[in-house]
Formats: sequence, structure tokens, C-alpha cells
Amino acid sequence: MKNLKFFIAVFLVGLTTSNALAQSKTKMVGGAEMYPSKNIVENAVNSQDHTTLVAAVKAAGLVDVLAGEGPFTVFAPTNAAFEKLPEGTVATLLKDENKKQLQTILTYHVLAGDYKAKDIMKAIKAGNGTATFTTVSGGKLMAMMDGDAVKVKDENGNVATVTIADVNQSNGVIHVIDTVLLPGK
Repeated sequence: MKNLKFFIAVFLVGLTTSNALAQSKTKMVGGAEMYPSKNIVENAVNSQDHTTLVAAVKAAGLVDVLAGEGPFTVFAPTNAAFEKLPEGTVATLLKDENKKQLQTILTYHVLAGDYKAKDIMKAIKAGNGTATFTTVSGGKLMAMMDGDAVKVKDENGNVATVTIADVNQSNGVIHVIDTVLLPGK
């Protein structure tokens, strides 16, 4: 009986340790390791693929928010995603007089809560193929599957593909996307 209790105890410690290790693994994004012990901003500033997003977050005055306790789920558009916008759009949004609009667009990419890919896919399945999420800006995003890929559609019909899922942060999770999502007008 003592051996059985000892075996169970060792087994449970092993499960706990392997689960903690699985959750603490880093992912590479934009040529940089994303450390689960760092917050969203601390990691994002190191990604070469997210320099436009980081500049926008700074211009919008959202650094302290996204470095805060959270948890947050951020759909993080790459530089290439921003380049798909009409010419001059990013430069215009980064101007001080457009700060409120920029804040709205950026917070449209954020959900309150920690939604891992499995949580989003579970919601899609429960919704018979689609799941609707309310963003921090108050807008709606619709998630769906396209084969094995998670897609996110904005209120204007623009569709982003999650290219890197579950980049764990100390205050939430980032899902890298290939298209900037825009709130409805």
C-alpha cells in the first residue's frame, strides 16, 4: 500500500511538472523568443514582425494597459498585415489627432480573458462553425475554422488567419494574424 501511495504521489508530481513545462515553453515570433514569464508588451517589442504594431500601441498610449495584469487575448497583426492597408493609412493613424481612432482599432484586436486556440476552437464547435467574441473596444469578431486554421472575421468582412497560435504571456496570450481587423463603421 505504501508503494502504491508513493507511486501515485510521484506520478502526480510528474504530471504537474510536465504540465508546467508545457505551459512555460517559449515560441519564436519575428525572430525572437517569446517568454511566458514576460508580459505582452515586453515580448512584442522584441518581434521584428511586430514593429508597426508596437509603434501603434505606443502612439495610442496603450503600453501600460497591455503591460497590465490582464488577462488579455491579443490578435497581433504582423508588419505585413499593416502593409496590406491602403497606402498612408498607418502614417495617418499614428498622428496625434487620430489617437482615439487608433485606440479603437487596436483594442478591437483584444479580448478580455485568456483564450487559447483550443478555447476558441471549442467555442467554434459549440457555435456550429462560428463563435462571436466581444472585443475590449466593444466590437464583435467572428471566429471560424478553415481546415486546421483558425480564421477571424471583423465587422467589415475582412478575414485574418491565425499564423502562430498560443504565444503565452504572463498576462494572457497572443495569436499572430496576417490581416489587420477593423471595427464596423
